[in-house]
Amino acid sequence: MKPRILISRRWPDVVEARLRQRYDVTLNAGDAPMGVEQLRAAMSAYDALCPTVSDRVTAEVLAAPDARVKMIANYGAGYEHIDLAAARAAGVVVTNTPDVLTDATAELAMLLMLMTSRRAAEGERELRAGQWTGWRPTHLLGRSMAGKTLGLVGYGRIARATARRARAALGMEIAYYSRRRADDEDGATYHETLESLAAAADVLSLHTPGGPETHHLVDAALLARMKPTAILINTARGSVVAEADLAQALADGTIAGAGLDVYQGEPKVDPVLLAAPNTVLLPHLGSATLETRTAMGMRAADNLDRFFDGMPPLDRVA
Repeated sequence: MKPRILISRRWPDVVEARLRQRYDVTLNAGDAPMGVEQLRAAMSAYDALCPTVSDRVTAEVLAAPDARVKMIANYGAGYEHIDLAAARAAGVVVTNTPDVLTDATAELAMLLMLMTSRRAAEGERELRAGQWTGWRPTHLLGRSMAGKTLGLVGYGRIARATARRARAALGMEIAYYSRRRADDEDGATYHETLESLAAAADVLSLHTPGGPETHHLVDAALLARMKPTAILINTARGSVVAEADLAQALADGTIAGAGLDVYQGEPKVDPVLLAAPNTVLLPHLGSATLETRTAMGMRAADNLDRFFDGMPPLDRVA
C-alpha cells in the first residue's frame, strides 16, 4: 500500500506528478490555507504532511488524537510555522528545502533595492492613476546605488549572492553584520555590531532566520540609527521587523523608504505600510520562479523518498 500524503497547497505540476507515482496523494484543490481543525484531522488520516509557510503546524495540531503522521516535509526553507519542540515530542520528523532558493531570493532583493531607490512603485502608481503630467527635471528623483554601501544583516548564501550582484551590477560597497565573523569575507567589511552597520549602510538588507533571537531585530531604536537617505530591504522573515516602528519611521522621514516581501501577519499587512508612498510591497515572491518552486518541490519529494525508504532525510530540522 502506498503511503498517504497530504499536500496543503498546490505545487508545480511536475512535482505533483512525481509524487503521484509513489504515493497516495491528496491535493488541496482550493489552494486555500488550511485551518487548525483541518490539519488536526490530517494528522490522523495521513502518513506524511507537506505544509507551507501559510499552514501553522502548532502543538495543538501535533497533539491530534490517534496521530498517524510521522513525517512533515515542509515546502520552504523557513519553518517558524512548525512547532519543532512539539514535533520532536511527538516523534515526527520535520524537513525543509534549503539551498535551492538562493538565486531567486537574491534577485528579488536586488529588485526591491532598485525599485525603492528609484521610486519605481511610486511612479507606476502615479501613472496608472492617470496623475502623471509629463516629464520634468525634478519629478520623482531617486538615488543611484553606484558607490553606495549595501549593509547585509546576516552573511549566509542569500546575502552573499545579493552582495555579488550588487557589487558587479551596481558598483556597491559591501558591509555585513553577523553573530560570527566569516572566515571568507569575499571583500566585505565586517561590523561588530548591528547598530554600527545600520549607521553606515545606504541600503540595509535583511538575511536572517526567524525565531526569538531575531524577533523585531529592526525596531525604532535601530531605524533611528540609519541615515535619513537609507532604505530597508526585507526578504528574510516578517517577524524580524517591528512593522509599527517601520511605518512610523517612514512617515517621519527617519529613513527614505522600504522594500518588503515578507510580513509578520501574512497575508495581512499593516494598513499604515499599505498607505505609505515610500514603500515597495510585494506578496512574498522571493522564491517565485518556476525553476525555484519546482526545485523546492523536488527537494521535499527527495526528503519524503528517503524517509519512506528508511534512510535519513537530507534536510532534517527536527
